[in-house]
Amino acid sequence: MNTKKKGFFYHLYKYRVFLLMLLPGVAYTLLFYYYPMTGIVLAFKKYTYAGGIWGSKWNGLTNFKFFFKSGQAWRVIRNTVLYNLLFICVGTVFQIAVAVFLTEIKSRTFRKVSQSFMFLPHFISWVIVGVMAFNIFSSDYGILNRLIEALGGNKIPFYTTPSAWPGILLFFNIWKGIGYGSVMYLAAIMGVDTEIYESAAIDGANVFQRIIHVTIPSIMPTVVILFLLSIGGIFRGNFDMFYNLVGSNGLLYGYTDVIDTLAFRALISSNDFGMSSAIGFMQSVMCFITVILANKLVSLYDRDYTLF
Repeated sequence: MNTKKKGFFYHLYKYRVFLLMLLPGVAYTLLFYYYPMTGIVLAFKKYTYAGGIWGSKWNGLTNFKFFFKSGQAWRVIRNTVLYNLLFICVGTVFQIAVAVFLTEIKSRTFRKVSQSFMFLPHFISWVIVGVMAFNIFSSDYGILNRLIEALGGNKIPFYTTPSAWPGILLFFNIWKGIGYGSVMYLAAIMGVDTEIYESAAIDGANVFQRIIHVTIPSIMPTVVILFLLSIGGIFRGNFDMFYNLVGSNGLLYGYTDVIDTLAFRALISSNDFGMSSAIGFMQSVMCFITVILANKLVSLYDRDYTLF
């Protein structure tokens, strides 16, 4: 029996077919995900068109200082974090509720039709959602204000009322993502052993008791993992949503401005690629730190619920 340890090149030749199959995926990842990361150097440079990415002069942390000295850093960081926490927490509750309700529906046809209708908004562009929002909340043309007037009330100027927008943004975020977000929870519920439900029913548990004491505890690992994945983007605002719903309405910035929209406006107005890159780099670092800390806190509770 040959017990000699095989070398690297032996295994490379032995699994050459599998490695060749893997090559397109690896090349795609390196080309479109890792190579663009070299552009991070822009965060530490004063970009000029003549010099390009590599020929522009280094300027240290000047781009980061500009962001924090702009007087808007705390506001957009606060808005970004609070909105994401609101979207994650409320969205998770609604997605779990939808998944539970779908599993309790006995008619397969009705369940499939309902799930399809809830899944549909995920494929609607935020541009279209922005148009829909305008046609609902506009003071002059909005359906909601026309209904209020028809009932004898006064128009509500939504586009000049900043305090109304956290609720509006939350509504559209949940409406658009509830169908897609419930898929993972639905799959987790389908994976629960049916004998556990049968045993609970024999013991006299009603449907609500089975949901609380069987379904929710069974899918908790999935809930925690998806929460950790979501919290990884807590410092990144959904630019498509905020920009298409709010646009360049300065009256609403106090309640709706996030890091991404501020960086976009700065790039458009000043053409400063370095500052925008610095903000993006800062977001990535803060998101990474947040995931590490959140994962560590979860590990103190239960190692089985952690990502790594």
